[in-house]
Amino acid sequence: MVVQKNSDFKQLTGSIGRLVVVSNRVADPKRDRKAGGLAVAVGETLAATGGGWFGWSGNVRSDAADVKPVVRNVDGIHIVTIDLTNEELAGFYQGFANQCLWPLLHYRMDLVQFERDFLLQYRAVNRRFATALERFLGPDDIIWIHDLHLLPLGKELRRLGCKQPIGFFLHVPFPPPEVVAALPGHAELMRDMLAFDLVGFQTQHDLFCFRSYARKELGARLLEHDALKAPSGHLVASGVFPVGIDVDMFVALGKTAEARREFAHLRESVGERDLVVGVDRLDYSKGLTRRLMAYRRFLNSYPENHNKVVFLQVTPPSRETVDSYAIMKRELERLEGEINGEFAEFDWTPVRCVRRAVSRTKLAALYRASKVGLVTPLRDGMNLVAKEYVAAQDEDDPGVLILSQFAGAAEAMEQALIVNPYDKDQVAEALQTAIKMPLEERRTRHESLLTTIRTQDVHAWSKAFLSRLANCKARSNGDPPAQARNAVPTRPARKRKATKEAN
Repeated sequence: MVVQKNSDFKQLTGSIGRLVVVSNRVADPKRDRKAGGLAVAVGETLAATGGGWFGWSGNVRSDAADVKPVVRNVDGIHIVTIDLTNEELAGFYQGFANQCLWPLLHYRMDLVQFERDFLLQYRAVNRRFATALERFLGPDDIIWIHDLHLLPLGKELRRLGCKQPIGFFLHVPFPPPEVVAALPGHAELMRDMLAFDLVGFQTQHDLFCFRSYARKELGARLLEHDALKAPSGHLVASGVFPVGIDVDMFVALGKTAEARREFAHLRESVGERDLVVGVDRLDYSKGLTRRLMAYRRFLNSYPENHNKVVFLQVTPPSRETVDSYAIMKRELERLEGEINGEFAEFDWTPVRCVRRAVSRTKLAALYRASKVGLVTPLRDGMNLVAKEYVAAQDEDDPGVLILSQFAGAAEAMEQALIVNPYDKDQVAEALQTAIKMPLEERRTRHESLLTTIRTQDVHAWSKAFLSRLANCKARSNGDPPAQARNAVPTRPARKRKATKEAN
């Protein structure tokens, strides 16, 4: 996939060369850009470098002999996809990624379902990805690998003789060493991460946990500027690169004619009542059952809000074949029914739930129409819903963001009402505070939050990571490294204590 590079990209990344992105699923930069996520994050960068995107196609085959890479050109970006077999899907994706790594990295050791066959398939798929990808690589390429599905991929590429700089970004949390150590075979898997030239995380806490694990369990030596020296002698850079959104795009989305129509419809359906909104896919990490219990506590503790507040929760389905998700869905339905049965009146339904995917235009309208954004995951790598909620607000009359202290976004978004999602009383108090907050305070908080998400937008994230990776390339070429970027303290900054008012 040799493509002419855009020389203007030198200003963005320090002349890194052609970029090759690797992720479990491949986004279509042309079709999926409006959907946000990784397509927005790296789409412009790929277009500028004439780069490529490699990963699973989303298709499944029964015969491994038929599995060969498919190459497409989308607006100058080479999309290379590969199918999985049924056996690989069950072991690599549904098994090890979703039933082992996902709960482990979200601090849920009780939900880890380890099977040796899962791990074998996980490694086999990473090995096959590396073999398929290697033939498309050029000597000057820069490789950017994403997320928990591909932890061993850098090591597999090194085994094939790849010398190119390879960066890795973990989108989910990295837990403390004692949590990681609960996974059978953890040391070998985590040791594979030391084959990367740069490892990026969402928060200072994630970085601290990774460096602590690497020192304690792998014998890595910690160096200045958050670098590590592996026992093999390989130097690994590490850093914090908080993922953001395309703020201007989301603001513009909320001002479209369709969004205005949706806004008017929502306000008409709610009437004069205040709207509280939550948007999360169905996942135990999102704290959905505890959120409903906190809302029930709010209605019990502050009865003056009866018939004056509506809570709307949007929860698209996710991993429906996994037992723990089916159990959680039934529990949510039970709680919703109990709350409505206890508090509803003929003209008021306290809780409304939408259990399907909603377009981003409708979400923008929903955020803008709501008085409170309730974002209370039990553990989250970043949580972009919090940032979308802020971006969608009317600056003259903004809503209030309530944010879990365990979301990565809380590290920078301090002007939200920060809460402990395990504390139903504190979340209920924050809801009351948000509902009653004076306009001037809402404006002040929103202005600060909007500045934060603009500073840490998706373009800043991509630029910061790739600039740091360019330093790794310069170092491997024998050039003197530039001053380390995004340097953070070895120990994470102390989390700001949540107060009764969640200020």
